[in-house]
Amino acid sequence: MTTTQSDPSPRTAPAVLPQLARFLARPQVLTPIGLRSGSGWRILASVTALHLAGMLLLILPLLTLWQKTQDLPLPDAFGKVPSHWLLPLTILAAPVLEESIFRGWQTGRPRALWLLGCFAALVAIAALAPGLDPVVLIATIGVMAAAAGVGWFRLRKRKDAPKVYRAAYPIVFWVVALAFAAVHLMNYPSASLLSLPMVLPQLWAALLLGFTRQRVGLVAAMLQHGAANAASMALALAGN
Repeated sequence: MTTTQSDPSPRTAPAVLPQLARFLARPQVLTPIGLRSGSGWRILASVTALHLAGMLLLILPLLTLWQKTQDLPLPDAFGKVPSHWLLPLTILAAPVLEESIFRGWQTGRPRALWLLGCFAALVAIAALAPGLDPVVLIATIGVMAAAAGVGWFRLRKRKDAPKVYRAAYPIVFWVVALAFAAVHLMNYPSASLLSLPMVLPQLWAALLLGFTRQRVGLVAAMLQHGAANAASMALALAGN
């Protein structure tokens, strides 16, 4: 069975800190409480406030100094995106897609893990696509899509995370958090060891979003992610 923390639901940011500290010390699969109660919204508000405070007041000022002293390039991920698409992509699309891919499956429900496996297989197929016959490629994608749908339906009643997944979750959590940060190195035109600190905001986000996903739910993590992206965009636009 999945577990829940025994702490009373926090009403303020300081009250959520012990829960967050325990979770990061030993990440565990929880039963999200959702946003249908005031408790879920209070936790979301508290973690989002902590997320924004750490990012805006500490991490980003230090990284701005690091970027200037090391003469590192600025991110250019959205340089070719039309300006009218920038806000919808960063505030709406990116939080939904990134949370679904990186944390949507982290409660370990069997059908979510099945979809993750199918997604990984599709990524591998896409990597091999240039060397495959078009008919074989289309047939393989069709088979994988059908397998994803069948697995999603057949596993719909199984809710508990597998024991092996719960045991491995601390490692899974940290690997995914590091991968989430590393992927954002692609935002920069060139990357080196000196560039690694530039994705500290994404690592910080991954840690707090992982807690929110487990403690409250996927929708809450998406909302928190959107708020963080909106704050970053507002800061960037104010600096122009």
